Amino acid sequence: MRKLEMNTMKQLLELKQLPKLGQTNMGSIGRFATTAGLQEAIAAGTIIDTNAATSATSTTNTVASNQTYSTFNLAEDVVDNVKETVTAGLWSDNLGSLTTFFTSSDQTTSQRRYYTDVYQDAPANDGAAVQFSIAYGNANGSGSSNLGTNQTPASQAIYSQYRNLLLEPTSTRFTTTDSGSTDSIYVVNIKRNRVKERLDEGNFELPLLQISSRATNATGSVTVSGTQVTLIDDSTVADATVGSSGRVYNIVSGSLSSGVYTPATPVYYGKFYPDHGVMVLDGNRLDQVLAFDTNVTSDSEGNNHFAMYHSISGSSSGFQARNSQKITSTHYFVRVKNGQYNFSNNPTYTTGSDGVIAQSTFIGDPKTYITTIGLYNNRQELLAVAKLSQPLLKSFSREALIRVKLDY
Repeated sequence: MRKLEMNTMKQLLELKQLPKLGQTNMGSIGRFATTAGLQEAIAAGTIIDTNAATSATSTTNTVASNQTYSTFNLAEDVVDNVKETVTAGLWSDNLGSLTTFFTSSDQTTSQRRYYTDVYQDAPANDGAAVQFSIAYGNANGSGSSNLGTNQTPASQAIYSQYRNLLLEPTSTRFTTTDSGSTDSIYVVNIKRNRVKERLDEGNFELPLLQISSRATNATGSVTVSGTQVTLIDDSTVADATVGSSGRVYNIVSGSLSSGVYTPATPVYYGKFYPDHGVMVLDGNRLDQVLAFDTNVTSDSEGNNHFAMYHSISGSSSGFQARNSQKITSTHYFVRVKNGQYNFSNNPTYTTGSDGVIAQSTFIGDPKTYITTIGLYNNRQELLAVAKLSQPLLKSFSREALIRVKLDY
């Protein structure tokens, strides 16, 4: 919040839309500044209608004080359809870097054949939540057992799922620039509610550590050490290609701080689909550079996706990423002029049966404190309210300009 100024205040107030708001013509909304008449009322949290007194007269000011609402001038006071892009940290608590990684034993054996969910905290702890999932896909079903049946192996089902989701209808294989098509892919799929509208291109960095040894059925028996690479997208040096799945960037070696490694001749690792929150990595490239030793044996339970999990969790740097969304807003400029809203109908404002102003210093120089702005329609129905961060002193010598921002 911007600091309150002595004579003119510009303050941004965030509003949450009430259900009735969508049913109302916004052009008819008026504004209404509610105040607490005295500091005691403010402390008590009392909200009252201002200027409810019929009139107030002094030797210096004579004001008709029946005004309760002020109507917006649509040409001057309302700015509609303002669009802005907002980014935030992708992980829980809006953190931009994920440095702790956990899997859950609550996943069934059947689920773990297809993917593993990754948490930011031990799953049993309060606040633990799935951040992303890792899966391995193989176009031929290699690296997965068919369990002695005719059912589709898990790796083949994963490959088909992401091919149908991300590739053009005529494409049968994922391709990596410079390497061509690949039957073997590792997929990092961000939890949908964290993606918001899309992942923010140019703002993710995925660390991978070399695998030094792994068992055949490598759910946990994986050792990582040696070379570490960090992967980013190439949005800083190349435009996205656009297809049925939206925008697509290449995944290349590099870092957020230094950009693409050798931008003239990048080292390509896969594809980035920001509109889906998905990263598809070429298994062959990971075998070559980081010794993933992907299990591509037919009818073999390789659990390759767990090797990817250990490569990420064993790295010395965090998985950095941000989401992005476009917000549409309407701005309402509430103009409180010097002669407006200087009296209150709060019971503490007056005393006695004649309604004498309780504070003698207010006689001839009345004061109120604005605490709340209400938005009403032309039927005087309250649609939304916004609270100031602190009460705003109002008197005949003070004016205020308060900007109310309503996001959709």
